[in-house]
Amino acid sequence: MLFPRPLRPARLLRRYKRFLADVTLEDGPEVGMEVTVHCPNPGAMLGLNTPGARVWVAPQAPSAKLPFQMQLVEDDGVLVGINTLVPNRVVAEALAAKVVPDLAAYTEIKPEVAYGQASRVDFRLRGEGLPDAYVEVKNCHLSRTPGLAEFPDCKAERSARHMEELAASVRDGHRAVVIITVQRQDCDRFAAAADLDPGFARAFHAAIAAGVEVQPWVCAMTTEGVTLSHRIALS
Repeated sequence: MLFPRPLRPARLLRRYKRFLADVTLEDGPEVGMEVTVHCPNPGAMLGLNTPGARVWVAPQAPSAKLPFQMQLVEDDGVLVGINTLVPNRVVAEALAAKVVPDLAAYTEIKPEVAYGQASRVDFRLRGEGLPDAYVEVKNCHLSRTPGLAEFPDCKAERSARHMEELAASVRDGHRAVVIITVQRQDCDRFAAAADLDPGFARAFHAAIAAGVEVQPWVCAMTTEGVTLSHRIALS
């Protein structure tokens, strides 16, 4: 997934009201200017909202309410993606390109399909002679221990419900896959952050026990774009 416009470097001043941040631009004709930008992440962004951090922002269309949207944060020199809308786009491209080996045999990819009691799965896959596969995508950018990616970074009741409904779909004879998109390249294993959300961790491990497949994938991160790179281990 390529960013539609070149990103520009800036320094984070503050993040507030969940979807807003103030930054100081570091290049271009507005260098040194303080601007308010859109922060496309409703979570805590634990460890990634420190004032003074270098960030990368994307210019938005003239019709947008804010001139820039934050896309990346540098964490000890590592580019970390914070846009929670990016993973679905990255996975959609990867599924179409048959990058995920376990899902390459499926020929039909349909996004946003209703299932369960009141949920919509990110993708439903179909293929001749194959069980329907429900694919849920989770965004991950938290790393508190070197090499370990964790999800979530705050309470995630909706994600816990997804795990329960995916487990139910397996019991109904379908296939269920959770693709954890780790938007940073310094991790080689993944775990549920039980101390931050015990409820999600319980639902996560119960889903695995029920037959839900969990695939954590690291993304290749650059200021040009984000690509699904390689699978890492469950810790």
